Amino acid sequence: MTETDFAFLRLLLKQRSGLALGPDKRYLAESRLSILCRRRNIESIDALMQQVRLGRHHELEAAVVEAMTTNETLFFRDNTPFNLFRDVLLSEKLAANAASRTLRIWCAAVSSGQEAYSLAMLIDGAAERLAGWKVSILGTDISGEVLEKARSGVYSQFEIQRGLPIQMLLRHFSQHGDKWQISDRLRTMVEFRQHNLLEPNGQFGRFDIVFCRNVLIYFDVPTKEKALGLLAPRLAPDGALVLGATETVVGLATTLRSDPQHRGLYRPAPPAHVPAASSLLQRPSTGSAAAH
Repeated sequence: MTETDFAFLRLLLKQRSGLALGPDKRYLAESRLSILCRRRNIESIDALMQQVRLGRHHELEAAVVEAMTTNETLFFRDNTPFNLFRDVLLSEKLAANAASRTLRIWCAAVSSGQEAYSLAMLIDGAAERLAGWKVSILGTDISGEVLEKARSGVYSQFEIQRGLPIQMLLRHFSQHGDKWQISDRLRTMVEFRQHNLLEPNGQFGRFDIVFCRNVLIYFDVPTKEKALGLLAPRLAPDGALVLGATETVVGLATTLRSDPQHRGLYRPAPPAHVPAASSLLQRPSTGSAAAH
């Protein structure tokens, strides 16, 4: 890949997905785009980039962005956020939403679906506590390709072995040859939709819990601010945002605050105090007016 093509690719990714690809990542670009070239029967990366630079092949441009933004995921990744969901957040919402008996969860940048299905397994494990409740999980990602995989709920032996407890495997999956299919019961709990985190999201409504983990680390500061500015309004007033272990909102979003008891957990910040109109009209006494 030429220096010019790599510079163009970095700009394209920044504009389309917010991904800030470092100047030392040319090897990664060449590796992923080589695979794309083989899939598309394109003779070289140079030929691929020439077609994209013409601006006439929007579907190919989208394929390039997808190839570069597809990130690794696995079931119950890092464990801590899932323990937080099971032991803290779920109990909170059972109490707070007792009247409506609804629970809405958003997994942003869900990739091939393991995070959303991990949460669905925990919800299934709390079925008695959630009897009569309407629980929905939305999983979104910029990549249509990984979302198709997520919708299918089919995973390889390698993917199954990474993070999935054996009891969960036996309870929720069936084996078909060398693949494993997640149960229809869990698949119906999750809706997958294509969405760019940097685009308006008001159509989704509000959520009790939002998972957006290990995404902000790929953004520069202005892009992090934009992403958080779009995520924060989607939280219910008593909602919870779960980020990755190395991610934070500090210095990036005034509408969110850290939960002091749980790392990686953020809440909507209380609204700034606005003085009552009557107090604004009052003026301090400056003594008696002079007689005229």
